[in-house]
Amino acid sequence: MSESVENERLGRVLAALLRYGTWAASTLIAIGMLSGTASRISGTADAGTLGYGLMKTGVAVLIMLPVARVLVLFGIFLCRRDLAYALISACVLAILGFGVWIGMHS
Repeated sequence: MSESVENERLGRVLAALLRYGTWAASTLIAIGMLSGTASRISGTADAGTLGYGLMKTGVAVLIMLPVARVLVLFGIFLCRRDLAYALISACVLAILGFGVWIGMHS
């Protein structure tokens, strides 16, 4: 397979990851909002707690999409034995992980 065809396929895979990930996150947030609204109308606290949890999960999925993209690229670069770009991707993942660690410990 030629390099341009392979790069085009890679672009489609990454676009699908981001597209479907965004749809999944948006769906979780919307269901959480509807559940929270339903709990206010019916007066049940359990549905509100579930709705809040779904919304938090949806936001977490949305935040993790760029990390997933870099992780996929890292794996692809390793499979292609493109060590320079794999190293760059690993550095980006390390920086992101360090940022998460700082955020959790401050």
